[in-house]
Amino acid sequence: MDRQIIAERAWLIPYSLRQRLGCFDSCYLAELPVERFLAAFSDPPPLHRFPEVMAKNAYAAIHHIRDEYRGDASRIWSDCPSSALLVLRFLRFQGAGPKIATMAANILVRDFHVPVSDKYSIDISPDVQVRRVFARLGLIREEASDQELTYAARAMHPDYPGIFDLAAWDVGRTWCHPKKPDCGHCCLSSVCPATETPTC
Repeated sequence: MDRQIIAERAWLIPYSLRQRLGCFDSCYLAELPVERFLAAFSDPPPLHRFPEVMAKNAYAAIHHIRDEYRGDASRIWSDCPSSALLVLRFLRFQGAGPKIATMAANILVRDFHVPVSDKYSIDISPDVQVRRVFARLGLIREEASDQELTYAARAMHPDYPGIFDLAAWDVGRTWCHPKKPDCGHCCLSSVCPATETPTC
């Protein structure tokens, strides 16, 4: 759901979907026709900027969890997988590309302390905020590709490249705005070559 909408809205969608469908049990949801998902996402106000696409992704996700993980999403990570396998499992969900898959793995490991056998393949997510912060810090070029961003993070912290993800995203959203960055209050102002206002 976290695609081209603000994060807070994306994270509310499962709750809103439960309110509209009356339940969030995976077995119950798997028995519903896709039309129920389409209606739940599309009825005013729509749950997402792309209600039809996201309704089909959610519908496919429920069935993928039922078919591959016996209706229990925690089986995606409960066997202490390698980070590569964990990211791969998320990539197998319809609509999940490298950005979403690595972000999902990173949230599980960083915020929920889900055990994995390594963190090598939890890359930084090529988000617009992260890219801007890395560029202004001089870690990548302004025109850097997703690959350059990924490998810059890998070069700095090979054991866990994704460790920079949340911090860079937060700096980008809080201070390092596209226009009129708040350099004077930014926590990285003392080390950032793009700083406009010296710290006190």
